[in-house]
Amino acid sequence: MHKLVLAPIALIACAATQNLKVGIDQVPPGSKCEPSAILNSFVGQPASVALAARLMTAARAPKLRWVAAGQAVTMDHSAHRLTVQLNAENRVVSMTCG
Repeated sequence: MHKLVLAPIALIACAATQNLKVGIDQVPPGSKCEPSAILNSFVGQPASVALAARLMTAARAPKLRWVAAGQAVTMDHSAHRLTVQLNAENRVVSMTCG
């Protein structure tokens, strides 16, 4: 009886720890950046290529712009771009579409 109970728990644990494969090709062509609550889950994570792909997919943004702490940026607006603000340790502070 105990073996039957533990098997589903083990499967759930394995599924929860698997890395989800996310690619930029999952962003539909011509899509625009869409802010969503899921983006908040990325705050505090270190900047990386893998993180960029996950952010772009979560926001459906075909473009991404990293902004380092204190970096000057242009004020041009692009509906297709996700702008990611980083702190001095290169960790995500906030994100906005545009």
